[in-house]
Amino acid sequence: MTLRFRDDDPHEEPAVTLDCFLTQEDAHAVRVEAGEDVRQLIPHFDRLKLVEIAFPRFRDGRGYSAACILRESGYTGELRAEGDVLVDQILFLRRCGFDSFAPVQPLDARLVEHALKRFPFVYQAAADAAVPVWKLRHG
Repeated sequence: MTLRFRDDDPHEEPAVTLDCFLTQEDAHAVRVEAGEDVRQLIPHFDRLKLVEIAFPRFRDGRGYSAACILRESGYTGELRAEGDVLVDQILFLRRCGFDSFAPVQPLDARLVEHALKRFPFVYQAAADAAVPVWKLRHG
């Protein structure tokens, strides 16, 4: 997964609301608000390029669950965390399957890189490709 920020592609298609996406056959990007049921997107993975999940406040963790549901259901497109995203959350957002970020406040690239490298091993499987340390020890 390549880490991307919204500014990387200023010409991308804007994300529409979940209700609009479900009724517009030509939409390819959707914005999911906290608490909306992302399982409604599963039948539409073939046309979906971007799912932007809103984080209205950094302490609202529903977006993590939404990301896990999408990745575990087979979604392979871009998954973006948008809103009140802090550098302290980047590693955990990445583990849940986010590969793109659109924080309200800009993040320092050096701090992001440091956050992603801070813990070289993980203890459980997640939506990312990291191999749990117990599996590395015991094959």
